[in-house]
Amino acid sequence: MQPVPQPAANADKASAFVAATDVPPRAGGGGGVAPGPTSRGPFRPGRLVPTRARLEARWLARAFQVADVLVAVGIALSLALDGFPAAACLWGVTTLIALHAVGAYAFPRKQTLLQHLARAAVAIGAGLAVAGSTPLAFGRIDAPVVRILANAALVFAGLHTLWWAVINHGRQQGRLTPNIVVVGATANAERLIDAAMRTGEVNVLGVFDDRLNRAPENVMGVPVLGDTTALLDHRIMPFVDRVVIAVPASAESRVRQLVDKLSVLPNPLNLFIEMGGPADDDAALARIAAGGENELSGATTALRRAWIKRAQDLAIAVVGLVAAGPIMLLVALAVKLDSPGPIFFRQRRHGFNNEEILVWKFRSMRHEMADASAARQISADDDRVTRVGKFIRKTSLDELPQLFNVLAGEMSIVGPRPHAIGMKTAGVESAKLVADYAHRHRMKPGLTGWAAINGSRGPVDTPESVRQRVALDVEYIERQSFWLDLYVIFMTVPCLLGDRSAVR
Repeated sequence: MQPVPQPAANADKASAFVAATDVPPRAGGGGGVAPGPTSRGPFRPGRLVPTRARLEARWLARAFQVADVLVAVGIALSLALDGFPAAACLWGVTTLIALHAVGAYAFPRKQTLLQHLARAAVAIGAGLAVAGSTPLAFGRIDAPVVRILANAALVFAGLHTLWWAVINHGRQQGRLTPNIVVVGATANAERLIDAAMRTGEVNVLGVFDDRLNRAPENVMGVPVLGDTTALLDHRIMPFVDRVVIAVPASAESRVRQLVDKLSVLPNPLNLFIEMGGPADDDAALARIAAGGENELSGATTALRRAWIKRAQDLAIAVVGLVAAGPIMLLVALAVKLDSPGPIFFRQRRHGFNNEEILVWKFRSMRHEMADASAARQISADDDRVTRVGKFIRKTSLDELPQLFNVLAGEMSIVGPRPHAIGMKTAGVESAKLVADYAHRHRMKPGLTGWAAINGSRGPVDTPESVRQRVALDVEYIERQSFWLDLYVIFMTVPCLLGDRSAVR
């Protein structure tokens, strides 16, 4: 772990994008930030949604495909029970294959409802034609077959209207179209932005370039927001899915310098390479949007693993709240009777991808001496801590309300502990002490974690303790799995009970 060099002052442009057009993000809220009327450029997403709330259209499309299969099986069974098994089999197989063949699950960004239904109609018509020809082969047309197949066509038309509406609503809410920023106000950036305008695959929120004295005010209408130093701390970054370097690949030394500088970001880093004509640019942009093109750094997230972890979080959080409910009520009563002030303490902390979230705790300090920014970390015999506070901090009962953060999707049961925004260690902002500090934000923060069960628990009041915490957090992120999470959860209680020396 290397110390971080002190960053230069941000250029005025660095905050113009957010300061001039956005209200600050609501900490802890799952909603987006309303965009301002100007300076957004040609893309202007309807809402700025944190990356943790982003969905992938391709996985929704697979879910729709599974739903179509289930409906088709049900209709085919009905047809078979009426005495037409051959027609049932041919209709179901033909319709499902045809829907896939005509791209009815592709949902291109600029496809209208009528265009989508036209594709679906071709597939439905093919199924009707094949199944309808089956009775003809036996010299008769049966009314039950016609009735069932006509109803089936209406059902699939209704389903695909619904599927298109779900996708369209998700895009309007900013939950399906990835947001990117571009590094390099270059001709390559123009090609990327042009492809984004053609395809609608991504929203390009801004451009950053170290050569601001030569950079234009905007690239094809997309504002230039500052240099790469500004990029590292920019308020837009929690809403950015990918950082794309658009410097020509022939400038190898410059690309390497940018990768070295930007690899500390929790956001995945990609390279856009000039290859051929517009069709090649469109294909490359589609792969970047899907996370499969020239990825240089960032979180190694697999959607299947993320779903498993989210299911694990929800299950444990629900069970935990039920089991700990009576204890939480007793703690709340004790906090209220012990000292004047609210029962809960809320603090802004860094979440996934540097998103600001409001973390809940039972109040353990005197209300008038609370330190929301953690400018002064807790110490032994701290005069700010109440009598009840000493007990609930020692036993970590003060952390139980964070189960609500887990349910809200802002935290996980296991992950790097969330640090307060602006937290200081020995008078220096902790994030500036370790070059890899931002790596710990490549995963949702946790109630407990690998660092906690390996001796790094409580305050990080020295530069070395910060480096140790970050090293353990990065190790966990690289090794994370379902079984490792279970091991951490299993080991948390004995570690808490056996750790009498930790200051809490």
